[in-house]
Amino acid sequence: MPGPQASPASLPVPPVIAPLLEPLAGLPGIGPATAKLLAKVAGGQTVADLLFLMPESIIDRRYHPTIADLQPGRIATLDVTVTRILAPAHKRQPWTVTVTDGTGTLDVAFFSKWMAKRAVLDAPMKVSGRTELFNNRRVMNTPDYFVAATDRVPSLDPVWPLTAGLFAGQVRAAMRRALSRVAADLPEWQDAAVVRKRNWPDFRTALVWTHFPGDVPDFQEGDGWRENRRKARERLAADELLADQIATLLAREANRSRPGRCLKGDGHFQREALARFGHTLTSAQAKALSEIDADLASQRRMVRLLQGDVGAGKTMVALLAMLRAAEAGAQAAIMAPTEILARQHFATFQRLSPAPVAFLSGSIRGKARRETLAAIANGSASLIVGTHALVQDAVHYHDLALAVVDEQHRFGVGQRLTLGAKGEAVDMLVMTATPIPRTLLLAHWGEMEVSRLDSKPAGRKPIRTSVHGPDSFDAVLAGMERALRSGAQIFWVCPLVSESEVLDIAAAEARHLALTERFADRFGIGLAHGQQDITVREGALAEFSAGRTRLLVATTVIEVGVDVPSATVMVIEHAERFGLAQLHQLRGRVGRGSAESFCLLLHGSELGQVARQRLALLRETEDGFLIADEDFRIRGAGEATGSRQSGLPGFRIASAEDGDMDMGVLLALSRQTAELALATARRDKTLAESISILLHIFKKENFSVIINAG
Repeated sequence: MPGPQASPASLPVPPVIAPLLEPLAGLPGIGPATAKLLAKVAGGQTVADLLFLMPESIIDRRYHPTIADLQPGRIATLDVTVTRILAPAHKRQPWTVTVTDGTGTLDVAFFSKWMAKRAVLDAPMKVSGRTELFNNRRVMNTPDYFVAATDRVPSLDPVWPLTAGLFAGQVRAAMRRALSRVAADLPEWQDAAVVRKRNWPDFRTALVWTHFPGDVPDFQEGDGWRENRRKARERLAADELLADQIATLLAREANRSRPGRCLKGDGHFQREALARFGHTLTSAQAKALSEIDADLASQRRMVRLLQGDVGAGKTMVALLAMLRAAEAGAQAAIMAPTEILARQHFATFQRLSPAPVAFLSGSIRGKARRETLAAIANGSASLIVGTHALVQDAVHYHDLALAVVDEQHRFGVGQRLTLGAKGEAVDMLVMTATPIPRTLLLAHWGEMEVSRLDSKPAGRKPIRTSVHGPDSFDAVLAGMERALRSGAQIFWVCPLVSESEVLDIAAAEARHLALTERFADRFGIGLAHGQQDITVREGALAEFSAGRTRLLVATTVIEVGVDVPSATVMVIEHAERFGLAQLHQLRGRVGRGSAESFCLLLHGSELGQVARQRLALLRETEDGFLIADEDFRIRGAGEATGSRQSGLPGFRIASAEDGDMDMGVLLALSRQTAELALATARRDKTLAESISILLHIFKKENFSVIINAG
């Protein structure tokens, strides 16, 4: 097995899977135009990408009654003979083809002339689709299949995602050709004991059971195919997770083996900052800082995730870590995703840091920009705060030793690594305020060490959270008016920017207009959403932060990085549309001062059981980590949109909604299997080759190289 410093050149493509890594256009009968459409739905250009395009559902076409025995509403497949072809009287009417099997007649309606022209009088045909009763006649409108009697209608028919210009038959044909490229003798990379215990098929069989269950003779009767297909999907998801976990472990080994630099200080900057701060660190902050200081003082490069709940004090920990680098005579930089958040960090650093601080963003121009760039280059600026402007080519650091990335999920890997490449052996600290379920830490941050802030600074009061239905709307508005009259500042969050023709939910622009009319703008009402010009949006946020507006109507652009201690009320409209973690983040925009704060969750008239569970949980606790773990348990992972999703973000098979796979169990199992596989592969050439095959199939063969580039 290649060591952690492996490069793509040391991981050549194993010949047995070379056909899976070829472009889709190389499949017989697939022209460039079709290949392009297939790549669009498959999310990639290779044969393997197509194989991992999971069917959205399976249509059961095994019901073969006579016409006399037809049960309306069911999908039926019939062997028939055409007895009449009736053209439409005008273009809005369908073609009608009457068929019989000797027991009765069925009218088949076609709104497509080219499909109707397949019918030939007195010719035997096969027809499959959903039947209905209309005026006491049996009818089938726009059948799924209307083919010659010699053609095959799949008994268990997969339904794949499509796009404009791509038809189901094209995907079916391409998928069969892709499946023929999978070798029957691929070596096994999963642990044999796990395969036996979970009763998994081999890799190729799993693909067959997933895409073409109707090809399996044993599946022609009963519902056993559903359980077998679930096992197949679980196997493929476990393969994807195993590839990711092996790559993650290799990356962690690479991180640990990279030479770093020892950053030691005497603590004088840290002590001065804490004295200016005037508060004692929480036990969680002290523990995290101790872990970071130990990493900085070691001879290996630090790659650490600082995970802190809303208001847990991540910024203070980051500042103290950066001051440790300054004590060692080096520089440290922190990059934030928005200018308003970067400026808030800059204001905090200026107030607390005994070391000189510089600020850089796209809005800093002219003489001020030249002076800032000079201070960064000559080292007179020990701490640098900024936006993505920090990674521009024109920015040269005197001696960057520590790079901090705030709200790291808002930056691409490239930006993060580019900042790290601005110095020699730069230590990396990435921060997130989004609570991450423990299970997902293995999936996406397994190559990093993790520090967790799970307590809030003293003096923070609980946020009183309440849930309100549509009948409470007027009472909520009346309460808001009382709060505004008493001097409160209020956030009002809507899930959309403008009215949707599909979803009957409030939009920020419409709500802003309605509230302006209601309060006659007596209190100053601002509007902030993602479709505004950035200067307009940042201006609205700045006006609210300064207290010049008292009510801010916004979308989720305020989810992170907006620190307004005077804001005490958060109203979230159609809260059931948001994910739990996102609701928790939004709630965290209030309760940042000493005054009592409130969060009002408004929901629509239709509220399902899962949505009730989630809103009740938010009402009962402010522990973001408990919320994240429970949200993962209730609905799996996925993006925080509030819609029903399952699986793991960033994966293809493991994130698919079809099937009831326990992703937490599969992740833990994959982690154990990966650790065992890597330990064994160093002395087992056959296993090492199978792992190499797995990494190539799931495009993980150069994962560790990406990490090393930092």
